[in-house]
Amino acid sequence: MTETDAHETDRWVQYFVRRGYPRARRLASGMEGTVYRLQDGTVAKVWAGRAPEDFDLTRRLYADIAAYPLPVGTPRILDAEECDGVLVSYERELGGRPLRTDGDGEPPARDLPRRETDALLTVLRALASVPGSEVMRRLVIQGDDRPLWQGHSRFSDALAALVERAAGRNRDALAARVPGLADVVSRTAASLRALPDRPESVIHGDLVPPNLHVDEAGRPVAVLDFGFCTTAGDPAFEAAVTAAVWDMYGPDADRHTAELSRLFARELGHAEEVLALYQRAYALITYDLFGMGPHDGHFRWCAALLR
Repeated sequence: MTETDAHETDRWVQYFVRRGYPRARRLASGMEGTVYRLQDGTVAKVWAGRAPEDFDLTRRLYADIAAYPLPVGTPRILDAEECDGVLVSYERELGGRPLRTDGDGEPPARDLPRRETDALLTVLRALASVPGSEVMRRLVIQGDDRPLWQGHSRFSDALAALVERAAGRNRDALAARVPGLADVVSRTAASLRALPDRPESVIHGDLVPPNLHVDEAGRPVAVLDFGFCTTAGDPAFEAAVTAAVWDMYGPDADRHTAELSRLFARELGHAEEVLALYQRAYALITYDLFGMGPHDGHFRWCAALLR
C-alpha cells in the first residue's frame, strides 16, 4: 500500500469510527472503490468516481438481481450517504473468501482445478437466469459517455456501436500496436450486428477471481463488484469475457482462455466463434481504461488479442 493509500485508509477508518463503528478496518479495494468491514455483517464501500446522484441506478440494479433466487449471494444496499462529495454505501457483507487474490503471488495452475471450473459454470448459469431489466439497460460501461443501450433495441447493435466509439478514443495508440486496426474494428462491428437475437440476462462483466467468493470446499457463495462492465446482454458475452480475463497474465494464460472457451461452449451451448468475437469486442472497449503503452498490462493484453 502506498503512503497515499495508507493516508486515505486511515482517514476513512476514523470517519467510520466517528459514525459509531469502533472496529472499522479496510477490507479490500477494487475498480469501483474501497470496502471497509464495520460490524455485525455490515460493510461500507467508499466509491471512486461515482456521483451520489447516479447511485439510485446501482441500488435498483442490486434489487433487480436479488429478486431472483440464486445459489450465490449478491450485493444489497442498506443505506447510502455523501461525505465531501464522495459516495459511501452501507451493504450486507457477503460470505466466503476470494477464490484467488492479486496478492496470492502464485499463478494459476497449468491445469485449472475442477472445482474452479465448476464454480465458474455455477455462477455463469446463475447470472444467465436473471433477465435483463430496464435499469440494466440504462447503465454506462466504464470509459463511455452514455448508456450502452441508448438508441438501440438489441445488445449486439449496442455493443457494435460502443466498439466503434471506444476504438476512436485513443485510436493512434492502439493502431501503433495493432496493424490494420481499422479493418479489425469494422469487421468486429459488422460481425456483431450480424448476430441473431438472443435472450438477455444480467451481465456482470468482470468475473475475475477476487470477485468470486467460495466456501472452504471451493463452492461459490457470492459474486461481488458489479458495475465495471455491467449491463443487460447475451449470456455468451459474459462467458466469453470470463474465459478471457480469468487468467490474463499468467504463464498459461492463453491455454486457460482456450480451455475455458471450449468448456463454456460445450457446457453452456455457446458457439466458440461467437465467444471469440465477444472477446475481440471486449478488448476494443476496454483497451485504454487503465493506461496505454508498454507499461500497462491490460493494454498489452488487448493489443495482443487483437493482433
